[in-house]
Parts: sequence; structure tokens; C-alpha cells
Amino acid sequence: MTDVVQTRGRVRVERGAKRVRAFLCGQAVADTTRPAHVWESPYYPTYYFPIEDVRAELEPTGRTHHSPSRGDGEIYDVRVGDRVAEGAATRYADSPIEALRDLVRLDWKAMDAWFEEDEEVYTHARDPYTRIDTLPSSRTIRVEVDGVVVAESSRPILLFETGLRTRYYLPKTDVRMDLLVHTDTVTHCPYKGQAEYWSIRTPAGLREDLAWSYRTPLPESQRIAGLIAFYNEKLDIYIDGIREQR
Repeated sequence: MTDVVQTRGRVRVERGAKRVRAFLCGQAVADTTRPAHVWESPYYPTYYFPIEDVRAELEPTGRTHHSPSRGDGEIYDVRVGDRVAEGAATRYADSPIEALRDLVRLDWKAMDAWFEEDEEVYTHARDPYTRIDTLPSSRTIRVEVDGVVVAESSRPILLFETGLRTRYYLPKTDVRMDLLVHTDTVTHCPYKGQAEYWSIRTPAGLREDLAWSYRTPLPESQRIAGLIAFYNEKLDIYIDGIREQR
């Protein structure tokens, strides 16, 4: 990342150096080595592209979107051949934030795929200030649901992610898999990959989607491949015999 370009209210704009591409119908809608990371909310940034690096045809809709911090944005349809992504591009040409005026915002979900260099990115843009650390530990982790011990392991992998609480990933051999019921729920993380989920059956009933696993995580999270984690917020986790606060 380069220096901060400009900030206003909750919006922060920074220039990046990675090649970022957005695809629609197999074609690059935008392709740049000068992306802007724009924090429209405090949680993660959005990619903005220099207008000259947008390859698709942008068709004005006559509609605008008002942002208290970014100003009035002109909304465009994005056309690639016969495919039209309606209202998928926004440009704040008269923004009070000067750094945004020559940039185009593409709606994440309207595109078919996003890439940083040649690696696909899922869910949302990656935050350059988010760090993932996966560390082996000898601490004993015990997981209880409705008073039932669901898992206990002294060989967990602890995953530390900037801004989030620690997650404890346990080997399946240390988990009561007979109590877990696989579900159709799937989520994506731009740092870890695609997760599958399990509900947990106890005498009190079925507790839905309390555990998850990444079968084939992204490179920075390879240590958690095939391990199972549990929602700290929804069940009881004991660390060396001491219950963690939910």
C-alpha cells in the first residue's frame, strides 16, 4: 500500500500496488495496477478503479446515489457484449473527496469474479491491514454444548485474525463427530476460503450451524485445513479448564 490519499468522515482512501481485476462473462471489466482501497465502512475496503482502467462500456442510467461523505454518485449499467449488469458501477465525479473523482466503483456481487494478481478473491476486497496467524498450541480446549462435551483437544491450532476473537481449530479425531450433523450452509472468507458447516445434536435439541471447517483453505490458512472450529459466542469453550467468556 502507498500513503493515505485522503480521508473524510468514516471514508479512507489509499492507493494499492496489486493488480486487481473484475470479470463479467469471462471478460475483464476492469484491470488495474493502481487500485484504490476505499473504506466506506470501518470493516473492510472496497476496490475502486481509475476510469481509464475500466474496459467495459458504462451506460448512464440517469440515477444517482447520495452518500453523506462521498457526495452524489452517478450510477451506470455495465455492458459486456449482450450481458448488462444493471446499476453495477458508480462514479463520484464531483465528490468532496478529491481522490474519488476519477475512480469507478464496481458492485462486488454484480461481477462474476475478482482477482488480486492471479489469485481469486471472494466475499469482499481484502483489507491490507488484516493479518491471519495460525499457531499450534498445547493448551487444552474443551467445547461444550448444553452441558455435553462435543470436543476436547490438547493439539489445537489457534487462529488469530485482526479485529476478531481467537478461533480454536480442532482435529476431527478429537471431536464427537457422531453429534455433528452436516448442513448445506456455505460461507466464503477472502482470507481463508470456503467453509462448510455442521449443526450439533444434544438432548436439548439441534443447535444449528455451530461448527465449521475449511477443507481447502487459502495458502495463508493452510494449517487449519480439515480442522473444525466452533462459535465461541454460542457455546461454552474451556481453555485449560477455564471457561471463556462468550
